Amino acid sequence: MNSFALEPGQPIPTPQPRQLGQILIAKGILSEDQLRIALLEQQKSNQPVGKLLVSLGFVSEATLRDALSESLGKQSIDLANAIIDPSALSLVPHQLAKRHHLLPLGYDAELRRLTIALSDVNDIVALDKIRGLASETIEIDTLLAGETEIDRAIDQAYGYELSIDGILHEIETGEIDFRGLQSSADQYRQPVVRLIDAILTDAVKRESSDIHFEPETGFLRIRYRIDGMLRQVRSLHQSYWPAMAVRIKVLSGMNIAETRAPQDGRISLTMRGRPIDFRVSAQPTIHGENIVLRILDRQKGLVPLAGLGLTDRQLGELKRMIARPEGIILVTGPTGSGKTTTLYSVLNHINSEGVNIMTLEDPVEYPMTLVRQTSVAEASKLDFANGIRSMMRQDPDIILVGEIRDAETAEMALRAAMTGHQVYSTLHTNSSIGAIPRLLDIGILPDIMAGNIIGIVAQRLVRRLCVHCKTPYQADALEARLLGGTEQSPRPLIFKPGGCERCEFQGYRGRLAIMEILRLNADLDELIARRCTAREIRQMADRQGFVALADDGLRRVLDGSTSLDELGRVVDLTDRM
Repeated sequence: MNSFALEPGQPIPTPQPRQLGQILIAKGILSEDQLRIALLEQQKSNQPVGKLLVSLGFVSEATLRDALSESLGKQSIDLANAIIDPSALSLVPHQLAKRHHLLPLGYDAELRRLTIALSDVNDIVALDKIRGLASETIEIDTLLAGETEIDRAIDQAYGYELSIDGILHEIETGEIDFRGLQSSADQYRQPVVRLIDAILTDAVKRESSDIHFEPETGFLRIRYRIDGMLRQVRSLHQSYWPAMAVRIKVLSGMNIAETRAPQDGRISLTMRGRPIDFRVSAQPTIHGENIVLRILDRQKGLVPLAGLGLTDRQLGELKRMIARPEGIILVTGPTGSGKTTTLYSVLNHINSEGVNIMTLEDPVEYPMTLVRQTSVAEASKLDFANGIRSMMRQDPDIILVGEIRDAETAEMALRAAMTGHQVYSTLHTNSSIGAIPRLLDIGILPDIMAGNIIGIVAQRLVRRLCVHCKTPYQADALEARLLGGTEQSPRPLIFKPGGCERCEFQGYRGRLAIMEILRLNADLDELIARRCTAREIRQMADRQGFVALADDGLRRVLDGSTSLDELGRVVDLTDRM
């Protein structure tokens, strides 16, 4: 993609017609004769050459949009798969949007950032008018879209109610026809279509990780998982659910006629100006189909290694583990403990043109450039073990195996580690040291583990106290003892959740990882080879400065990042009482 390096304050250069035409010719989309015809027409009408190419039928508007995107070095967007945020629409009047062919897509109130789609990204007048309308200084991100696409989307977005409450009122007070949901034509006339869009937008805006649609005897319960905790947000009449379920199935490519068997699907949409994926699962229950959507936000999936919140010692240990050229690094923890995010942070840290990184995942959640990513699939009879065998013939330097589930996968992953590759994988155990007996239990010989495991990371996610309303207090005697104090030592000042509008009166906002990192060395390898117990391995690790998961969590309590109650929710502290 071509890009321009601009000095601060320098205007964005307008691409010349020949530049756009040459891009289309180079792609084999346009011929020299067609470009010549368009340029002759331009001399008569003085219209932009791109618009003429579309009106003459030489290229589609979507093709022109992508070519302009490459010419200008601007990101383009397909509005057919975009969901509009009502809060963004409220900032830009309908007439202004119509006159300048622009569409507000999303607004981040905290960052004061408005994302809009434009057919002409050089329309400085339109951008200045939007800034003038705002009550506060805002930053505007622009995306390129086709003029016809924008006009059609404007009519839909401004012509219909888009808020959840407004759509529900429309359903309750009007005659609603739920038929024709599979047709894209005039679908915004169907309130149920807009209702699902509004719920998805609301969940993404509130930084949910999952959306649960749960039918009960007389109503439909809707819950979001926010910061790891389920929270009920709506209760709707049971009559709404059949049409809503059909809409979700249509979006995710499921069979709408099948209601008695589990189904899986996937939705890819553009929301708030960025791509969002949803992994969809439908499960039949006695009250109807239960549908859960897992939200995959690619921007949040890639966290810099320094952004994981590790201490200097932990970060140093992790970097020393990464520096070893061969062996396997395991990340352990229950489902939803952030294992995948940590692995992607490591891969992002070491990703470069000089190494061949290959992954085998179920499914691929966050696409990364330069990384060859493969999804395991039952349909193609590709499982983790067979996938590793195939990868070994692809000349990899680094291999990521999504999860070690059985002896065959573990054996293949360790075999790859023994043949000069660096391997990363996850394992479901409660602690880093617990990974050793777990591997023994599935049949891996201790002689194979010794020397081939670089290190094991165990982690959990705890909710972060809201910085705007957390309340300090002096720890009582039991809390002081949990925090490592004695009867004589002064009781520390720690924090508990409060409640304010910014955290929706929960007292917590966001999550952070707590970790224990076990880097294996010759002493620990010898204990593993001798089949020593987990207690003996732990004693040796303690002598070498091992910091357990609970100790790392207590550090977070003392520095005011989380509360003792929250830590006790995810880590066992009873043995310290």
